[in-house]
Amino acid sequence: MADSGRGAVLGNKDGLCLALLWLSGVCMRLSILVVPPIIPQLHADLALSQTQVGILSALPSLLLALAAIPGALFVARLGAPVTIVAGMLVAAAASALRAGVAGSGELFAATVVMGLGLSIMQPAMPQLVRTWMPRRIGYATAMYMSGLLVGQVIAVWATPALVLPLVDGDWRRSLLVWALPVVVIAIAVWAMAPGLPGGRSGRAQAGAPGRAPGSGQGGALMNGRRWWPDWRKPLVWQLGLLTGSVNSLYFTMNFFLPDYLVSRGEADWVSTLLTSLNLGQIPGSFLMLAVAGRWGRQRAAYVVSAMLALAGMLGVLFTHGPLMVAFAFLFGGATTITFVLCFALPALLSAPDDVHRTAAAMFTLSYSCAVVTPVLGGFLWDLTGLPLMAFAPVLVWPLVTWGMTVVIDLGHQPTETSARTGGA
Repeated sequence: MADSGRGAVLGNKDGLCLALLWLSGVCMRLSILVVPPIIPQLHADLALSQTQVGILSALPSLLLALAAIPGALFVARLGAPVTIVAGMLVAAAASALRAGVAGSGELFAATVVMGLGLSIMQPAMPQLVRTWMPRRIGYATAMYMSGLLVGQVIAVWATPALVLPLVDGDWRRSLLVWALPVVVIAIAVWAMAPGLPGGRSGRAQAGAPGRAPGSGQGGALMNGRRWWPDWRKPLVWQLGLLTGSVNSLYFTMNFFLPDYLVSRGEADWVSTLLTSLNLGQIPGSFLMLAVAGRWGRQRAAYVVSAMLALAGMLGVLFTHGPLMVAFAFLFGGATTITFVLCFALPALLSAPDDVHRTAAAMFTLSYSCAVVTPVLGGFLWDLTGLPLMAFAPVLVWPLVTWGMTVVIDLGHQPTETSARTGGA
């Protein structure tokens, strides 16, 4: 499918759809990334071990993995816009519940529910992109990823700089504050999204139930739409491992970096490093708005960005002071490029009515990788007493990125019949 990029003239509907995609993207990581800045407080207040910190970092990824396929079922049954609104509201409610936890068990339980809400949004977003902006998939993906990244930066910067001072340093009340914008955005999407009661009518019925069924194999049916992934297709496994590479790098860095810096006696750098890491994603997202349509099928873009991310991580771990901040910025920008490229692939390589279930399979596999990696890292830190061991498991992932770009047919052009025949 051609991607005309940002050069095409935006109509009113396109502008509305892009704005809603961006706002929805803001909510996709906001509730997760407000936690790293308060990890030292959680660690002390709830007496968390490093393994438990690893589990806390892995739980959202675990739910993003386990509930991605049910998310595809919701898309088939309710439509993508309703699925996204429901996911936002569940995530906001569960995130607010974390403010009242008395121990690690309750914190983990609330995090699980929050992850469920966010996870059902994952397969819905590529479906919205494919239906709303079929000729500009790369650009629309970069747009919602830009919102996702802005949400991350806001979370890691504003939590220590604005929100914690506002609530007298109380990490519990800071979580309550962060639930509010998610609710506001959910209301805005409900009011304006095409296909919803308050939104516009028109072509953008993204993922609406009741579409004509395919007659072939490849997945269970719900209201005439297939939702269960076709696990026989090599593409879903390849996309899962490719996206799992960058997810593993990103989540490991965000959740272990604060305590790693504390272990080196550099606690004063925690806020600066997390802000730089996530702020580096903003220019990366702007770059991808310009070039995602061209780079999406270029193997070199995936490999180079993965290697730059690895270089950024190693630079953070083995340098100090301003140089460490610069490497964190590099890491953020490089992972952004890989994220946008990977998240566009289900819409680029799948038939229109296959996008949600291909995306669900991709997210299930990729976030499974992001679950195992930080838990293993936390275990190795506890076992050896060496903080650097928390980052050892991620060293394999850039090699996986290279391998997957070799075997994935990035030049594949999907057709309408692919959804009926089970093809890529």
